[in-house]
Amino acid sequence: MTDGASIPANIGRLAPSPTGAQHVGNARTYLLAWLLARAAQGKVVLRMEDIDSPRVKAHAQQQAIDDLHWLGLDWDEGPNVGGPQTPYVQTQRLPLYLLALFELQQAERVYPCTCTRSDVASAASAPHAGQEGPVYPGTCACRCVADAAALAEAGIPYCWRMRITANERRFVDLVAGEQRCCVGRQLGDFVIAKGDGAPAYQLAVVADDYAMGITEVLRGDDLLPSAFRQLELYDFFGWQPPQFAHVPLVVGPDGRRLAKRHGDTRLAMLREAGVPPERLVGLLAWSCGLRPTAEPVAAAELVAEFSLARLPRQPLVFTPQMLADLLRPTPGK
Repeated sequence: MTDGASIPANIGRLAPSPTGAQHVGNARTYLLAWLLARAAQGKVVLRMEDIDSPRVKAHAQQQAIDDLHWLGLDWDEGPNVGGPQTPYVQTQRLPLYLLALFELQQAERVYPCTCTRSDVASAASAPHAGQEGPVYPGTCACRCVADAAALAEAGIPYCWRMRITANERRFVDLVAGEQRCCVGRQLGDFVIAKGDGAPAYQLAVVADDYAMGITEVLRGDDLLPSAFRQLELYDFFGWQPPQFAHVPLVVGPDGRRLAKRHGDTRLAMLREAGVPPERLVGLLAWSCGLRPTAEPVAAAELVAEFSLARLPRQPLVFTPQMLADLLRPTPGK
Protein backbone atom coordinates (compact mmCIF):
# COMPACT_ATOMS: atom_id res chain seq x y z
CA MET A 1 0.00 0.00 0.00
CA THR A 2 1.04 3.60 -0.49
CA ASP A 3 2.05 5.87 2.36
CA GLY A 4 0.48 8.93 0.76
CA ALA A 5 3.73 10.92 0.84
CA SER A 6 3.98 11.56 -2.89
CA ILE A 7 0.33 11.45 -3.94
CA PRO A 8 -0.78 14.24 -6.31
CA ALA A 9 -3.46 16.65 -5.04
CA ASN A 10 -6.38 15.02 -6.87
CA ILE A 11 -6.78 11.41 -7.95
CA GLY A 12 -10.18 10.24 -9.12
CA ARG A 13 -11.28 6.87 -10.38
CA LEU A 14 -13.56 5.15 -12.83
CA ALA A 15 -14.66 1.80 -11.46
CA PRO A 16 -16.92 -0.15 -13.82
CA SER A 17 -18.24 -3.53 -12.76
CA PRO A 18 -18.02 -5.98 -15.69
CA THR A 19 -21.22 -7.76 -14.72
CA GLY A 20 -22.96 -6.47 -17.83
CA ALA A 21 -23.00 -3.69 -20.39
CA GLN A 22 -22.46 -0.06 -19.42
CA HIS A 23 -25.45 2.17 -20.12
CA VAL A 24 -26.38 5.85 -20.30
CA GLY A 25 -26.71 6.10 -16.52
CA ASN A 26 -23.20 4.76 -16.04
CA ALA A 27 -21.91 7.14 -18.70
CA ARG A 28 -23.23 10.20 -16.84
CA THR A 29 -21.48 9.17 -13.62
CA TYR A 30 -18.22 8.33 -15.42
CA LEU A 31 -18.27 11.67 -17.22
CA LEU A 32 -18.74 13.59 -13.97
CA ALA A 33 -16.04 11.59 -12.16
CA TRP A 34 -13.60 12.19 -15.03
CA LEU A 35 -14.40 15.90 -15.20
CA LEU A 36 -14.00 16.32 -11.43
CA ALA A 37 -10.44 15.00 -11.62
CA ARG A 38 -9.41 16.62 -14.89
CA ALA A 39 -10.80 20.04 -13.92
CA ALA A 40 -8.41 19.98 -10.95
CA GLN A 41 -5.56 18.82 -13.22
CA GLY A 42 -5.63 15.54 -11.34
CA LYS A 43 -5.08 11.93 -12.30
CA VAL A 44 -7.67 9.33 -13.23
CA VAL A 45 -7.40 5.64 -12.34
CA LEU A 46 -9.44 2.93 -14.09
CA ARG A 47 -10.21 -0.09 -11.92
CA MET A 48 -12.28 -3.14 -12.81
CA GLU A 49 -14.46 -4.18 -9.88
CA ASP A 50 -15.02 -7.82 -10.77
CA ILE A 51 -15.21 -9.60 -7.41
CA ASP A 52 -18.89 -10.37 -8.02
CA SER A 53 -17.60 -13.36 -9.99
CA PRO A 54 -20.84 -15.30 -10.69
CA ARG A 55 -22.26 -12.26 -12.52
CA VAL A 56 -19.11 -11.16 -14.36
CA LYS A 57 -19.33 -11.43 -18.16
CA ALA A 58 -16.19 -12.54 -20.00
CA HIS A 59 -16.31 -9.77 -22.60
CA ALA A 60 -17.55 -6.98 -20.35
CA GLN A 61 -14.15 -5.65 -19.24
CA GLN A 62 -12.96 -4.87 -22.76
CA GLN A 63 -16.41 -3.57 -23.66
CA ALA A 64 -16.27 -1.14 -20.74
CA ILE A 65 -12.84 0.10 -21.85
CA ASP A 66 -14.14 0.57 -25.39
CA ASP A 67 -17.21 2.42 -24.10
CA LEU A 68 -15.13 4.81 -22.01
CA HIS A 69 -12.75 5.53 -24.89
CA TRP A 70 -15.76 6.15 -27.14
CA LEU A 71 -17.06 8.72 -24.65
CA GLY A 72 -13.75 10.56 -24.92
CA LEU A 73 -12.51 9.66 -21.44
CA ASP A 74 -8.93 8.67 -20.66
CA TRP A 75 -6.98 7.56 -17.60
CA ASP A 76 -3.44 7.59 -16.29
CA GLU A 77 -3.45 4.15 -14.66
CA GLY A 78 -5.49 1.07 -15.43
CA PRO A 79 -5.58 -2.53 -16.59
CA ASN A 80 -4.67 -1.63 -20.16
CA VAL A 81 -1.96 0.94 -19.36
CA GLY A 82 -0.42 -0.27 -16.10
CA GLY A 83 0.75 1.92 -13.26
CA PRO A 84 2.44 1.83 -9.83
CA GLN A 85 -0.45 -0.04 -8.16
CA THR A 86 -0.91 -2.73 -10.81
CA PRO A 87 -2.92 -4.92 -11.16
CA TYR A 88 -6.06 -2.84 -11.64
CA VAL A 89 -8.48 -5.77 -11.67
CA GLN A 90 -9.89 -6.69 -8.28
CA THR A 91 -9.79 -10.46 -8.69
CA GLN A 92 -6.03 -10.08 -9.19
CA ARG A 93 -5.64 -8.15 -5.92
CA LEU A 94 -6.90 -10.77 -3.44
CA PRO A 95 -3.75 -10.81 -1.21
CA LEU A 96 -4.34 -7.13 -0.39
CA TYR A 97 -7.85 -7.87 0.84
CA LEU A 98 -6.74 -10.90 2.85
CA LEU A 99 -4.17 -8.74 4.62
CA ALA A 100 -6.82 -6.17 5.51
CA LEU A 101 -9.16 -8.92 6.75
CA PHE A 102 -6.36 -10.39 8.88
CA GLU A 103 -5.85 -7.02 10.60
CA LEU A 104 -9.55 -6.83 11.37
CA GLN A 105 -9.50 -10.38 12.75
CA GLN A 106 -6.50 -9.62 14.94
CA ALA A 107 -8.42 -6.75 16.50
CA GLU A 108 -11.66 -8.79 16.87
CA ARG A 109 -13.48 -6.21 14.77
CA VAL A 110 -15.06 -9.01 12.73
CA TYR A 111 -16.87 -12.18 13.70
CA PRO A 112 -18.03 -15.32 11.87
CA CYS A 113 -21.70 -15.04 10.97
CA THR A 114 -23.89 -17.96 9.90
CA CYS A 115 -26.96 -15.89 9.03
CA THR A 116 -28.69 -15.52 5.68
CA ARG A 117 -26.85 -16.72 2.64
CA SER A 118 -28.49 -13.96 0.61
CA ASP A 119 -26.50 -11.38 2.61
CA VAL A 120 -23.29 -13.13 1.67
CA ALA A 121 -24.26 -13.54 -1.98
CA SER A 122 -25.20 -9.89 -2.37
CA ALA A 123 -22.26 -8.42 -0.46
CA ALA A 124 -19.83 -8.79 -3.37
CA SER A 125 -21.68 -6.14 -5.37
CA ALA A 126 -22.43 -2.55 -4.49
CA PRO A 127 -25.66 -2.23 -2.46
CA HIS A 128 -27.87 0.13 -4.47
CA ALA A 129 -30.92 1.91 -3.12
CA GLY A 130 -33.74 -0.51 -2.39
CA GLN A 131 -31.28 -3.34 -1.76
CA GLU A 132 -30.24 -2.41 1.78
CA GLY A 133 -32.66 -4.74 3.52
CA PRO A 134 -33.34 -4.62 7.29
CA VAL A 135 -30.67 -3.65 9.82
CA TYR A 136 -28.73 -6.73 10.94
CA PRO A 137 -29.98 -7.61 14.45
CA GLY A 138 -26.62 -8.83 15.78
CA THR A 139 -27.59 -12.50 15.96
CA CYS A 140 -24.01 -13.75 15.65
CA ALA A 141 -22.23 -10.79 17.27
CA CYS A 142 -21.54 -12.86 20.41
CA ARG A 143 -19.02 -14.92 18.46
CA CYS A 144 -15.28 -14.26 18.35
CA VAL A 145 -12.78 -14.90 15.55
CA ALA A 146 -11.66 -18.22 17.07
CA ASP A 147 -15.18 -19.63 16.68
CA ALA A 148 -14.64 -19.81 12.92
CA ALA A 149 -12.49 -22.92 13.29
CA ALA A 150 -15.29 -24.93 14.88
CA LEU A 151 -17.77 -23.77 12.25
CA ALA A 152 -15.41 -24.79 9.46
CA GLU A 153 -14.77 -28.18 11.06
CA ALA A 154 -18.51 -28.79 11.31
CA GLY A 155 -19.01 -27.80 7.69
CA ILE A 156 -21.20 -24.84 8.60
CA PRO A 157 -20.86 -22.00 6.07
CA TYR A 158 -20.20 -18.54 7.43
CA CYS A 159 -19.09 -15.09 6.43
CA TRP A 160 -17.12 -12.37 8.19
CA ARG A 161 -19.23 -9.51 9.50
CA MET A 162 -17.75 -6.26 10.82
CA ARG A 163 -18.60 -4.94 14.26
CA ILE A 164 -19.82 -1.39 13.90
CA THR A 165 -19.07 1.31 16.45
CA ALA A 166 -21.80 3.29 18.19
CA ASN A 167 -20.33 6.56 16.91
CA GLU A 168 -22.24 8.96 14.72
CA ARG A 169 -20.41 9.39 11.43
CA ARG A 170 -20.42 12.72 9.64
CA PHE A 171 -18.96 13.98 6.40
CA VAL A 172 -19.59 16.77 3.92
CA ASP A 173 -20.53 15.41 0.51
CA LEU A 174 -19.40 17.53 -2.45
CA VAL A 175 -22.91 17.28 -3.90
CA ALA A 176 -25.33 16.24 -1.16
CA GLY A 177 -23.84 18.45 1.57
CA GLU A 178 -23.50 17.48 5.23
CA GLN A 179 -24.38 13.86 5.94
CA ARG A 180 -24.66 12.06 9.25
CA CYS A 181 -25.54 8.53 10.32
CA CYS A 182 -25.38 6.38 13.43
CA VAL A 183 -24.05 3.38 11.55
CA GLY A 184 -24.69 0.79 14.25
CA ARG A 185 -28.33 1.73 14.73
CA GLN A 186 -29.26 2.74 11.18
CA LEU A 187 -27.18 0.33 9.07
CA GLY A 188 -25.86 -2.38 11.38
CA ASP A 189 -22.94 -4.79 11.18
CA PHE A 190 -22.18 -5.61 7.56
CA VAL A 191 -20.56 -8.45 5.60
CA ILE A 192 -17.00 -7.75 4.50
CA ALA A 193 -15.81 -11.19 3.35
CA LYS A 194 -16.85 -14.77 2.79
CA GLY A 195 -15.58 -17.45 5.12
CA ASP A 196 -12.70 -18.21 2.75
CA GLY A 197 -11.63 -14.57 2.79
CA ALA A 198 -13.06 -13.60 -0.59
CA PRO A 199 -13.80 -9.88 -0.12
CA ALA A 200 -17.14 -8.15 -0.20
CA TYR A 201 -17.60 -4.83 -1.98
CA GLN A 202 -17.00 -2.57 1.04
CA LEU A 203 -13.65 -4.08 2.03
CA ALA A 204 -12.28 -4.32 -1.52
CA VAL A 205 -13.24 -0.75 -2.42
CA VAL A 206 -11.67 0.77 0.69
CA ALA A 207 -8.46 -1.25 0.38
CA ASP A 208 -8.12 -0.35 -3.30
CA ASP A 209 -8.99 3.33 -2.96
CA TYR A 210 -6.39 3.72 -0.22
CA ALA A 211 -3.70 1.73 -2.03
CA MET A 212 -4.28 3.68 -5.26
CA GLY A 213 -4.22 7.02 -3.50
CA ILE A 214 -7.78 7.94 -4.50
CA THR A 215 -8.68 11.36 -3.08
CA GLU A 216 -12.18 11.76 -4.51
CA VAL A 217 -14.93 9.22 -5.10
CA LEU A 218 -17.83 10.30 -7.29
CA ARG A 219 -20.66 7.80 -7.68
CA GLY A 220 -24.45 7.51 -7.70
CA ASP A 221 -26.35 8.73 -4.65
CA ASP A 222 -27.88 5.27 -4.23
CA LEU A 223 -24.49 4.34 -2.76
CA LEU A 224 -24.48 7.07 -0.13
CA PRO A 225 -25.06 4.62 2.78
CA SER A 226 -21.90 2.79 1.67
CA ALA A 227 -19.85 5.87 2.52
CA PHE A 228 -20.69 5.45 6.20
CA ARG A 229 -19.73 1.78 6.18
CA GLN A 230 -16.50 2.63 4.42
CA LEU A 231 -15.73 5.37 6.95
CA GLU A 232 -15.84 2.67 9.64
CA LEU A 233 -13.09 0.84 7.77
CA TYR A 234 -11.04 3.97 7.11
CA ASP A 235 -11.21 4.82 10.80
CA PHE A 236 -10.12 1.34 11.87
CA PHE A 237 -7.09 1.31 9.59
CA GLY A 238 -6.18 4.92 10.36
CA TRP A 239 -6.39 5.90 6.70
CA GLN A 240 -7.46 9.25 5.31
CA PRO A 241 -10.79 8.79 3.52
CA PRO A 242 -11.40 10.39 0.13
CA GLN A 243 -13.87 13.17 -0.46
CA PHE A 244 -17.22 11.77 -1.50
CA ALA A 245 -19.53 13.16 -4.18
CA HIS A 246 -22.83 11.32 -4.56
CA VAL A 247 -24.67 12.43 -7.67
CA PRO A 248 -28.35 11.97 -8.60
CA LEU A 249 -29.04 8.93 -10.75
CA VAL A 250 -30.42 8.56 -14.23
CA VAL A 251 -33.89 7.03 -13.91
CA GLY A 252 -36.60 5.89 -16.28
CA PRO A 253 -40.02 7.52 -16.62
CA ASP A 254 -41.20 5.29 -13.75
CA GLY A 255 -38.64 6.87 -11.40
CA ARG A 256 -36.61 3.68 -11.02
CA ARG A 257 -32.89 3.40 -11.67
CA LEU A 258 -32.19 3.07 -15.41
CA ALA A 259 -32.13 -0.61 -16.43
CA LYS A 260 -33.15 -3.04 -19.17
CA ARG A 261 -36.81 -2.50 -18.37
CA HIS A 262 -36.47 1.02 -19.82
CA GLY A 263 -35.24 -0.17 -23.20
CA ASP A 264 -31.81 -0.66 -24.71
CA THR A 265 -29.60 2.18 -23.45
CA ARG A 266 -26.32 0.28 -23.69
CA LEU A 267 -23.33 2.32 -24.79
CA ALA A 268 -22.25 -0.59 -26.97
CA MET A 269 -25.58 -0.39 -28.81
CA LEU A 270 -25.17 3.36 -29.35
CA ARG A 271 -21.65 2.81 -30.66
CA GLU A 272 -22.77 0.07 -33.03
CA ALA A 273 -25.65 2.26 -34.25
CA GLY A 274 -23.14 4.92 -35.29
CA VAL A 275 -24.24 7.51 -32.72
CA PRO A 276 -21.58 10.23 -32.46
CA PRO A 277 -20.26 10.20 -28.87
CA GLU A 278 -20.48 14.01 -28.78
CA ARG A 279 -24.25 13.68 -29.11
CA LEU A 280 -24.54 11.65 -25.93
CA VAL A 281 -21.97 13.79 -24.09
CA GLY A 282 -23.93 16.90 -25.10
CA LEU A 283 -27.12 15.46 -23.66
CA LEU A 284 -25.36 14.48 -20.44
CA ALA A 285 -23.62 17.84 -20.15
CA TRP A 286 -26.98 19.63 -20.50
CA SER A 287 -28.52 17.34 -17.88
CA CYS A 288 -25.68 18.22 -15.50
CA GLY A 289 -26.15 21.96 -15.94
CA LEU A 290 -22.83 22.29 -17.76
CA ARG A 291 -24.32 23.50 -21.06
CA PRO A 292 -27.49 25.52 -21.82
CA THR A 293 -28.53 23.11 -24.58
CA ALA A 294 -27.99 19.46 -25.48
CA GLU A 295 -25.94 20.33 -28.55
CA PRO A 296 -23.12 17.85 -29.27
CA VAL A 297 -19.85 18.51 -27.44
CA ALA A 298 -16.66 16.57 -26.73
CA ALA A 299 -15.88 15.63 -23.15
CA ALA A 300 -12.57 17.51 -23.26
CA GLU A 301 -14.42 20.75 -24.06
CA LEU A 302 -16.22 20.59 -20.71
CA VAL A 303 -13.12 20.53 -18.50
CA ALA A 304 -12.30 24.24 -18.36
CA GLU A 305 -15.64 25.40 -16.94
CA PHE A 306 -16.67 22.30 -15.01
CA SER A 307 -18.33 22.80 -11.61
CA LEU A 308 -20.29 20.38 -9.48
CA ALA A 309 -22.23 23.38 -8.16
CA ARG A 310 -24.17 23.43 -11.45
CA LEU A 311 -25.40 19.87 -11.04
CA PRO A 312 -29.17 19.59 -10.47
CA ARG A 313 -30.07 17.86 -7.22
CA GLN A 314 -32.80 15.72 -8.76
CA PRO A 315 -32.42 12.60 -10.93
CA LEU A 316 -32.29 12.82 -14.70
CA VAL A 317 -35.41 11.22 -16.15
CA PHE A 318 -34.25 9.51 -19.35
CA THR A 319 -37.22 9.32 -21.70
CA PRO A 320 -37.90 7.28 -24.84
CA GLN A 321 -37.73 10.56 -26.78
CA MET A 322 -34.17 11.16 -25.53
CA LEU A 323 -33.18 7.72 -26.76
CA ALA A 324 -34.85 8.39 -30.11
CA ASP A 325 -32.98 11.69 -30.42
CA LEU A 326 -29.69 9.96 -29.79
CA LEU A 327 -30.46 7.35 -32.45
CA ARG A 328 -31.60 9.78 -35.13
CA PRO A 329 -29.71 9.42 -38.41
CA THR A 330 -26.57 11.48 -38.73
CA PRO A 331 -26.73 13.80 -41.78
CA GLY A 332 -24.48 12.62 -44.57
CA LYS A 333 -24.35 9.03 -43.37
